[in-house]
Amino acid sequence: MLEPLRQGLPPIDPSAVSGSATCTLPARYEAVGGARQFTRTTLSGWGLDERFDDVALVVSELVTNALRHALPAGTAPEPQEPPVRLHLMRWSSRLVCAVRDPSQESPVASEAPDSAESGRGLFLVESFSDSWGWHPSPAPGADHPNTAATPRGKVVWALFRLSDDV
Repeated sequence: MLEPLRQGLPPIDPSAVSGSATCTLPARYEAVGGARQFTRTTLSGWGLDERFDDVALVVSELVTNALRHALPAGTAPEPQEPPVRLHLMRWSSRLVCAVRDPSQESPVASEAPDSAESGRGLFLVESFSDSWGWHPSPAPGADHPNTAATPRGKVVWALFRLSDDV
């Protein structure tokens, strides 16, 4: 379950995962709306409707960044590998949203001029989540002991505390 993601988070007992959902997104900007709907449906099913606004804003920014920066114009993703995936994972006291994309470039938070129409995505992610980060994503089959783990893409994640018992 996204091992690189867990390596960057505070220790979590994997057996305490109470919910996990994944959505594959097409390489078009309309996918952001689909990611928000998937988030609404998933959070509602977990009884976390009150967290939707903050989580959906972060999901929208992470998916938009993945589509804008990880899928340059004219790049065709490999047919068997979906270009962008959204993962939502819930523990008793934490919720994590993670977006996997094919780019190996690290996300960079930058200051956008006041007049800029974009460039504040990671600032919003940092502001609305309790923490965020990213890790290279291993190539398929890298979990096998005799396979070299060549990075292939990345996972950008954001953590939300659901209670003060952390």
